[in-house]
Amino acid sequence: MIARFQRLPLRSRLALLTAAAVAVAVAAAAAACWLVTRQELEHQRDTTLTSVRADDATVKTLLRNCGSVPTGPSTLFRPYTVQIITGEGFVCSTVGKSPIKVEAGDLLVAQGREGRTLHDAQAEDGTEMRVATSPGPVPGTAVSIAQPVSEIDRPLNALAAVLAVTAGVGVLLAATAGAWIARAGLRPVDRLTGAVEHIARTEDLAVRIPVEGEDEIARLSRSFNAMTAALASSRDRQQQLIADAGHELRTPLTSLRTNIDLLVRSEETGRAIPPEDRKELLASVRAQMTELAALIGDLQELSRPDADPGSGPVQVIALHEAAGRAVERARLRGSGLTFRVHLESWYVRAEPAALERALVNLLDNAVKFSPPGGVVEVTLSPAGELTVRDHGPGIAPDELPHVFDRFWRSPSARSMPGSGLGLSIVARTVQQAGGEVALRPAEGGGTVASVRLPGAPVAPPAL
Repeated sequence: MIARFQRLPLRSRLALLTAAAVAVAVAAAAAACWLVTRQELEHQRDTTLTSVRADDATVKTLLRNCGSVPTGPSTLFRPYTVQIITGEGFVCSTVGKSPIKVEAGDLLVAQGREGRTLHDAQAEDGTEMRVATSPGPVPGTAVSIAQPVSEIDRPLNALAAVLAVTAGVGVLLAATAGAWIARAGLRPVDRLTGAVEHIARTEDLAVRIPVEGEDEIARLSRSFNAMTAALASSRDRQQQLIADAGHELRTPLTSLRTNIDLLVRSEETGRAIPPEDRKELLASVRAQMTELAALIGDLQELSRPDADPGSGPVQVIALHEAAGRAVERARLRGSGLTFRVHLESWYVRAEPAALERALVNLLDNAVKFSPPGGVVEVTLSPAGELTVRDHGPGIAPDELPHVFDRFWRSPSARSMPGSGLGLSIVARTVQQAGGEVALRPAEGGGTVASVRLPGAPVAPPAL
């Protein structure tokens, strides 16, 4: 049953749940009304039965005419069954009424040992009766006034029928109202469903859902619009990355193919290339292969999914030691340059390999733009700020916003080797570690790159 209910459309489930809730509420209200009415009718009946009194003349008349048609005052008891009970157990009932079984409590009242009794009993013809027995006006007697229980059952049954009809109409109206409310309330969900189906069918991420109000549906619509915008932006970035990577790969591949074609043609035709030219061709092939390998490595680094800070394989790293190793690698690439290094202790949490690669890229950028015989200054302050300054041509102010974009290179640097991905990898790594990176013009010329990573001057205790 539950599985069948769950297979129904959401609109039908809401309508059924609304109808069920109203049905339960109406049934509870009807049951309470019926119970209160029955209790009130029973109370009124008992009050009426106990208020009926028989005087001395009436009792004597009934006793004298026992077994025959009563006359005179006995007609006052016509709506009820009246029995006169003596202490010795003699019973006299009104003519035309089925006698009622006398119980021990009735005899006790007749004997004067109990004041009054009220109980249910059954007549000889099987009729359920409500009996009120009280002391009679003649000593040694008791008078029982009885009324069929069905006297209040009839109005109660009629009331139950009215309540049942009312409850049924209420449930039908509730189901109708529930279906209308579900249709109106789920209209935004229908629009959302249609948008999702359209995107799944056409992959059109430009679809947006109109947002109305501030309720949960509006919040869901805003979240959906934000999700589709993020997906569209991610797809655009992927397409741009593919296009940029293809463009960057085309140049070294074309040059590499040209050089190899020259070598192959020399071998096929037997026309030897001069040794110096051949040496230059081979050096060019080697440089282009190195450039391709570096570009592919950078692309692999950028293709890794972004992770939340602290969710990757991070560990405590001595930033001053990692920076020192990066400086040593930069010395090998920047022969003739002078490195002025001052590193204070600073410990951070990051992915070791990714952080060291980012530091190497940062120093490579300074080495590449430094003039021959220039100076590269590397400083790690006690506050944890790492700065790398070169004395090169610097960066134009209008180019600073683009330095961390993928494949972006300034016009003056396009003739230099590189993929344009180094600073993008630096920014990505620093941001994943919860830090900040920036480039700014240096006083007196050159560029200053600064990296701030959260950490401490002392290593945390080992766990």
